[in-house]
Amino acid sequence: MTTNFNNSERPTRRLYGDEFTAGFGAPAPAPTFVTRSLPQAELAVTELRMDAPAGRISERFGGTDAYMIAHELRSYRGMEYWEDGRHISTYDLRAGDTTITDLRCELQVRFEVPVHVMLWLVPRTALDALADDANVPRIDGLPHRPGTPFADQTVRHLNLAAIAALHAPEQVNRLFVDHLNLAFASHVAQIYGGMQSTARLIKGGLALWQERRAKEMMAGDLTGSTSLAEIAAACGLSSGYFARAFRKSTGLAPHAWMLSLRVERAMTLLRRPDLSLSEIALACGFADQSHFGRVFTQHTGQSPGTWRRSSI
Repeated sequence: MTTNFNNSERPTRRLYGDEFTAGFGAPAPAPTFVTRSLPQAELAVTELRMDAPAGRISERFGGTDAYMIAHELRSYRGMEYWEDGRHISTYDLRAGDTTITDLRCELQVRFEVPVHVMLWLVPRTALDALADDANVPRIDGLPHRPGTPFADQTVRHLNLAAIAALHAPEQVNRLFVDHLNLAFASHVAQIYGGMQSTARLIKGGLALWQERRAKEMMAGDLTGSTSLAEIAAACGLSSGYFARAFRKSTGLAPHAWMLSLRVERAMTLLRRPDLSLSEIALACGFADQSHFGRVFTQHTGQSPGTWRRSSI
Protein backbone atom coordinates (compact mmCIF):
# COMPACT_ATOMS: atom_id res chain seq x y z
CA MET A 1 0.00 0.00 0.00
CA THR A 2 1.40 3.38 -1.00
CA THR A 3 0.67 6.19 1.44
CA ASN A 4 1.22 9.18 -0.81
CA PHE A 5 1.69 12.44 1.07
CA ASN A 6 2.07 14.14 -2.32
CA ASN A 7 -0.99 14.22 -4.53
CA SER A 8 0.96 14.66 -7.78
CA GLU A 9 2.27 11.84 -9.95
CA ARG A 10 5.80 12.28 -11.28
CA PRO A 11 8.13 10.32 -13.61
CA THR A 12 9.87 8.60 -10.67
CA ARG A 13 6.62 6.82 -9.76
CA ARG A 14 7.91 3.50 -11.13
CA LEU A 15 10.73 3.46 -8.57
CA TYR A 16 8.64 2.84 -5.46
CA GLY A 17 5.50 1.09 -4.33
CA ASP A 18 3.59 -1.93 -5.65
CA GLU A 19 4.34 -1.34 -9.32
CA PHE A 20 8.07 -1.09 -8.66
CA THR A 21 8.39 -4.12 -6.40
CA ALA A 22 6.30 -6.21 -8.80
CA GLY A 23 9.29 -5.97 -11.14
CA PHE A 24 11.23 -8.03 -8.59
CA GLY A 25 8.48 -10.64 -8.51
CA ALA A 26 7.28 -9.46 -5.09
CA PRO A 27 3.59 -9.78 -4.19
CA ALA A 28 1.55 -6.69 -3.37
CA PRO A 29 1.14 -4.78 -1.18
CA ALA A 30 4.49 -3.07 -0.82
CA PRO A 31 4.14 -0.58 2.07
CA THR A 32 5.39 2.82 0.89
CA PHE A 33 5.57 6.43 2.01
CA VAL A 34 6.01 9.21 -0.56
CA THR A 35 6.56 12.88 0.24
CA ARG A 36 7.47 16.01 -1.65
CA SER A 37 8.90 18.28 1.01
CA LEU A 38 11.65 19.56 -1.28
CA PRO A 39 11.20 21.52 -4.52
CA GLN A 40 10.91 19.29 -7.59
CA ALA A 41 11.91 16.16 -5.71
CA GLU A 42 9.96 13.20 -4.41
CA LEU A 43 11.40 11.17 -1.57
CA ALA A 44 10.10 7.67 -0.97
CA VAL A 45 10.68 4.59 1.14
CA THR A 46 9.33 1.14 0.26
CA GLU A 47 9.43 -2.16 2.11
CA LEU A 48 10.27 -5.06 -0.24
CA ARG A 49 9.67 -8.54 1.13
CA MET A 50 9.84 -11.84 -0.74
CA ASP A 51 9.57 -14.98 1.36
CA ALA A 52 9.49 -17.31 -1.65
CA PRO A 53 11.30 -15.60 -4.55
CA ALA A 54 10.88 -17.11 -8.01
CA GLY A 55 14.62 -16.93 -8.68
CA ARG A 56 14.12 -15.05 -11.96
CA ILE A 57 15.95 -11.93 -13.09
CA SER A 58 14.02 -8.77 -12.21
CA GLU A 59 12.67 -6.36 -14.76
CA ARG A 60 15.02 -3.52 -15.65
CA PHE A 61 14.66 -0.45 -13.47
CA GLY A 62 16.48 2.84 -13.11
CA GLY A 63 17.46 5.13 -15.95
CA THR A 64 16.85 8.22 -13.81
CA ASP A 65 19.08 10.65 -11.93
CA ALA A 66 18.51 9.29 -8.44
CA TYR A 67 19.96 6.95 -5.84
CA MET A 68 18.48 3.88 -4.23
CA ILE A 69 19.69 3.31 -0.67
CA ALA A 70 18.89 -0.24 0.47
CA HIS A 71 18.89 -1.33 4.11
CA GLU A 72 18.79 -5.08 4.64
CA LEU A 73 16.44 -6.53 7.24
CA ARG A 74 17.41 -10.14 6.48
CA SER A 75 20.75 -11.76 5.60
CA TYR A 76 21.06 -13.55 2.28
CA ARG A 77 23.65 -15.01 -0.06
CA GLY A 78 24.17 -14.94 -3.78
CA MET A 79 22.34 -11.87 -5.09
CA GLU A 80 23.26 -11.32 -8.73
CA TYR A 81 23.53 -7.78 -10.07
CA TRP A 82 23.49 -6.36 -13.63
CA GLU A 83 24.02 -2.82 -14.99
CA ASP A 84 22.80 -1.98 -18.50
CA GLY A 85 22.54 -5.69 -19.28
CA ARG A 86 26.07 -6.51 -18.10
CA HIS A 87 26.58 -8.84 -15.14
CA ILE A 88 28.58 -6.93 -12.52
CA SER A 89 28.82 -9.15 -9.48
CA THR A 90 27.29 -11.69 -7.14
CA TYR A 91 27.41 -10.76 -3.48
CA ASP A 92 26.18 -11.60 0.00
CA LEU A 93 24.63 -9.18 2.46
CA ARG A 94 23.84 -9.38 6.16
CA ALA A 95 20.92 -7.97 8.12
CA GLY A 96 21.83 -4.39 9.02
CA ASP A 97 23.93 -3.78 5.91
CA THR A 98 23.24 -0.69 3.79
CA THR A 99 24.19 -0.20 0.14
CA ILE A 100 23.93 2.69 -2.33
CA THR A 101 22.99 2.22 -5.99
CA ASP A 102 23.13 4.85 -8.75
CA LEU A 103 19.88 4.63 -10.71
CA ARG A 104 21.26 6.37 -13.78
CA CYS A 105 22.11 2.88 -15.02
CA GLU A 106 19.42 0.36 -15.95
CA LEU A 107 19.66 -2.29 -13.30
CA GLN A 108 18.56 -5.87 -12.77
CA VAL A 109 18.93 -8.26 -9.85
CA ARG A 110 18.13 -11.88 -9.08
CA PHE A 111 17.27 -13.31 -5.66
CA GLU A 112 17.08 -17.05 -5.01
CA VAL A 113 16.59 -16.84 -1.24
CA PRO A 114 14.09 -14.89 0.89
CA VAL A 115 14.67 -11.15 0.93
CA HIS A 116 13.47 -8.36 3.24
CA VAL A 117 14.82 -4.88 2.53
CA MET A 118 13.92 -1.20 2.87
CA LEU A 119 14.45 0.81 -0.32
CA TRP A 120 14.85 4.60 -0.11
CA LEU A 121 14.57 6.73 -3.25
CA VAL A 122 16.70 9.91 -3.12
CA PRO A 123 16.73 11.89 -6.41
CA ARG A 124 19.71 14.09 -7.20
CA THR A 125 17.29 17.03 -7.30
CA ALA A 126 16.66 16.36 -3.60
CA LEU A 127 20.40 16.51 -2.85
CA ASP A 128 20.63 19.81 -4.74
CA ALA A 129 17.61 21.22 -2.91
CA LEU A 130 19.07 20.28 0.48
CA ALA A 131 22.33 22.06 -0.35
CA ASP A 132 20.57 25.13 -1.74
CA ASP A 133 18.33 25.28 1.32
CA ALA A 134 21.34 25.20 3.64
CA ASN A 135 23.26 27.69 1.46
CA VAL A 136 26.18 25.28 1.08
CA PRO A 137 27.86 23.99 -2.10
CA ARG A 138 26.04 21.26 -3.99
CA ILE A 139 27.62 17.82 -3.82
CA ASP A 140 28.68 15.72 -6.79
CA GLY A 141 26.64 12.74 -5.65
CA LEU A 142 26.95 9.78 -3.33
CA PRO A 143 30.25 7.99 -4.10
CA HIS A 144 29.92 4.24 -3.67
CA ARG A 145 30.87 0.82 -5.00
CA PRO A 146 27.94 -1.35 -6.15
CA GLY A 147 27.21 -4.11 -3.66
CA THR A 148 29.72 -2.87 -1.09
CA PRO A 149 27.87 -2.69 2.24
CA PHE A 150 28.42 -0.46 5.22
CA ALA A 151 26.98 -0.25 8.72
CA ASP A 152 25.39 3.00 9.90
CA GLN A 153 23.51 3.23 13.20
CA THR A 154 21.64 6.39 12.16
CA VAL A 155 20.39 4.67 9.00
CA ARG A 156 19.42 1.65 11.11
CA HIS A 157 17.33 3.73 13.51
CA LEU A 158 15.67 5.69 10.71
CA ASN A 159 14.71 2.38 9.09
CA LEU A 160 13.29 1.07 12.36
CA ALA A 161 11.15 4.20 12.59
CA ALA A 162 10.10 3.86 8.95
CA ILE A 163 9.08 0.21 9.14
CA ALA A 164 7.06 0.80 12.32
CA ALA A 165 5.25 3.66 10.60
CA LEU A 166 4.68 1.69 7.39
CA HIS A 167 2.97 -1.06 9.38
CA ALA A 168 0.57 1.40 11.07
CA PRO A 169 0.08 4.24 8.55
CA GLU A 170 -3.24 5.26 10.06
CA GLN A 171 -1.35 6.29 13.21
CA VAL A 172 1.28 8.38 11.41
CA ASN A 173 0.88 12.08 10.73
CA ARG A 174 2.17 13.80 7.64
CA LEU A 175 4.63 15.95 9.58
CA PHE A 176 6.38 12.83 10.86
CA VAL A 177 6.72 11.29 7.39
CA ASP A 178 8.03 14.56 5.94
CA HIS A 179 10.55 14.80 8.78
CA LEU A 180 11.64 11.16 8.41
CA ASN A 181 12.33 11.41 4.67
CA LEU A 182 14.11 14.76 5.06
CA ALA A 183 16.25 13.40 7.90
CA PHE A 184 17.25 10.36 5.85
CA ALA A 185 18.14 12.38 2.73
CA SER A 186 20.09 14.94 4.79
CA HIS A 187 22.02 12.22 6.58
CA VAL A 188 23.19 10.43 3.44
CA ALA A 189 24.00 13.76 1.74
CA GLN A 190 26.25 14.79 4.62
CA ILE A 191 27.84 11.46 5.53
CA TYR A 192 28.23 9.86 2.08
CA GLY A 193 28.13 12.89 -0.21
CA GLY A 194 30.24 15.21 1.93
CA MET A 195 27.62 17.97 2.08
CA GLN A 196 28.50 20.59 4.68
CA SER A 197 26.64 20.04 7.93
CA THR A 198 23.78 22.43 8.54
CA ALA A 199 23.96 22.08 12.33
CA ARG A 200 25.92 25.29 12.82
CA LEU A 201 23.99 27.32 10.25
CA ILE A 202 20.93 27.95 12.40
CA LYS A 203 22.10 30.55 14.91
CA GLY A 204 18.64 31.63 15.97
CA GLY A 205 15.24 30.05 15.74
CA LEU A 206 12.04 31.29 14.21
CA ALA A 207 10.91 34.88 14.48
CA LEU A 208 8.09 35.26 16.98
CA TRP A 209 5.50 35.72 14.23
CA GLN A 210 6.78 32.61 12.42
CA GLU A 211 6.63 30.48 15.55
CA ARG A 212 3.14 31.76 16.32
CA ARG A 213 1.91 31.12 12.77
CA ALA A 214 3.36 27.60 12.68
CA LYS A 215 1.83 26.66 16.01
CA GLU A 216 -1.54 28.10 14.97
CA MET A 217 -1.53 25.99 11.81
CA MET A 218 -0.63 22.81 13.67
CA ALA A 219 -3.11 23.49 16.47
CA GLY A 220 -5.81 24.06 13.86
CA ASP A 221 -5.31 20.60 12.36
CA LEU A 222 -4.53 18.02 15.03
CA THR A 223 -4.79 15.22 12.45
CA GLY A 224 -1.36 16.31 11.19
CA SER A 225 -2.51 16.32 7.57
CA THR A 226 -1.01 19.77 6.92
CA SER A 227 2.36 19.20 5.29
CA LEU A 228 5.69 20.50 6.49
CA ALA A 229 6.04 22.35 3.19
CA GLU A 230 2.73 24.20 3.70
CA ILE A 231 3.63 25.32 7.22
CA ALA A 232 7.12 26.36 6.14
CA ALA A 233 5.72 28.34 3.18
CA ALA A 234 3.36 30.21 5.52
CA CYS A 235 6.47 31.25 7.45
CA GLY A 236 8.32 32.25 4.28
CA LEU A 237 10.86 29.44 4.69
CA SER A 238 11.90 26.21 3.01
CA SER A 239 10.94 22.91 4.66
CA GLY A 240 14.44 22.05 5.80
CA TYR A 241 15.23 25.47 7.22
CA PHE A 242 11.86 25.66 8.96
CA ALA A 243 12.28 22.23 10.60
CA ARG A 244 15.70 23.16 11.98
CA ALA A 245 14.60 26.61 13.16
CA PHE A 246 11.43 25.23 14.78
CA ARG A 247 13.51 22.76 16.79
CA LYS A 248 15.86 25.58 17.79
CA SER A 249 12.91 27.67 19.02
CA THR A 250 10.88 24.97 20.75
CA GLY A 251 13.32 22.16 21.51
CA LEU A 252 11.14 19.74 19.53
CA ALA A 253 10.75 18.68 15.92
CA PRO A 254 7.40 19.80 14.44
CA HIS A 255 5.85 16.32 14.56
CA ALA A 256 6.96 15.84 18.19
CA TRP A 257 5.49 19.22 19.15
CA MET A 258 2.24 18.15 17.48
CA LEU A 259 2.09 14.97 19.57
CA SER A 260 2.67 16.95 22.76
CA LEU A 261 -0.12 19.33 21.78
CA ARG A 262 -2.48 16.40 21.21
CA VAL A 263 -1.71 15.07 24.68
CA GLU A 264 -2.25 18.51 26.26
CA ARG A 265 -5.58 18.86 24.45
CA ALA A 266 -6.56 15.38 25.62
CA MET A 267 -5.78 16.29 29.24
CA THR A 268 -8.24 19.16 28.99
CA LEU A 269 -10.97 16.95 27.54
CA LEU A 270 -10.35 14.13 30.02
CA ARG A 271 -11.62 16.46 32.74
CA ARG A 272 -15.02 16.32 31.07
CA PRO A 273 -16.80 13.16 32.32
CA ASP A 274 -19.40 13.41 29.56
CA LEU A 275 -16.83 12.52 26.86
CA SER A 276 -15.77 8.94 26.20
CA LEU A 277 -12.15 8.00 25.58
CA SER A 278 -12.93 7.20 21.95
CA GLU A 279 -14.53 10.64 21.46
CA ILE A 280 -11.49 12.32 23.00
CA ALA A 281 -9.15 10.26 20.82
CA LEU A 282 -10.85 11.42 17.61
CA ALA A 283 -11.16 15.03 18.80
CA CYS A 284 -7.40 15.14 19.43
CA GLY A 285 -6.37 13.72 16.08
CA PHE A 286 -5.53 10.15 17.11
CA ALA A 287 -6.38 7.26 14.79
CA ASP A 288 -8.42 5.46 17.46
CA GLN A 289 -8.66 4.87 21.21
CA SER A 290 -5.81 2.35 21.17
CA HIS A 291 -3.47 4.80 19.43
CA PHE A 292 -4.53 7.51 21.91
CA GLY A 293 -3.81 5.24 24.86
CA ARG A 294 -0.30 4.32 23.68
CA VAL A 295 0.79 7.89 22.95
CA PHE A 296 -0.76 9.32 26.13
CA THR A 297 0.90 6.66 28.29
CA GLN A 298 4.29 7.28 26.64
CA HIS A 299 4.04 10.99 27.39
CA THR A 300 2.58 10.90 30.90
CA GLY A 301 3.41 7.49 32.34
CA GLN A 302 -0.30 6.85 32.94
CA SER A 303 -3.13 5.52 30.83
CA PRO A 304 -5.88 8.04 29.93
CA GLY A 305 -8.32 6.28 32.24
CA THR A 306 -5.94 6.34 35.20
CA TRP A 307 -5.05 9.98 34.58
CA ARG A 308 -8.75 10.90 34.34
CA ARG A 309 -9.61 9.20 37.64
CA SER A 310 -6.84 11.05 39.45
CA SER A 311 -7.72 14.43 37.93
CA ILE A 312 -11.48 14.70 38.28
